[in-house]
Amino acid sequence: MRLLTAGLAGLVLFASALGAAAQSASTDMPPPGTSATATPGKPSVETTTIADLIANDKTKAVLATDYPALLAYDGIDQIKGMTLRDISKFPQANLDDAKLAALQKDFDAIH
Repeated sequence: MRLLTAGLAGLVLFASALGAAAQSASTDMPPPGTSATATPGKPSVETTTIADLIANDKTKAVLATDYPALLAYDGIDQIKGMTLRDISKFPQANLDDAKLAALQKDFDAIH
């Protein structure tokens, strides 16, 4: 029971932290569904927004395989203007440099 409670508390903190970050960064971020810095046709963990990654069937399939927690995240609408690198700054995202590199490798394999 303690493990479940700790897990739920962690999820709440994760959601809260990401929501706050998304709100504070909203003036700096392009609107969801647009990537001001992304190279068309070349997805990147650094510059492609989460909205763009999930809008593309191929990159969404990579996320479903490599990082399904993102697609299952209830607050995904709040972080769509962020990149995977942006959310990796939050420990609750469980997204380290090795995971980002693996995601990028799989994105690169698409093209």
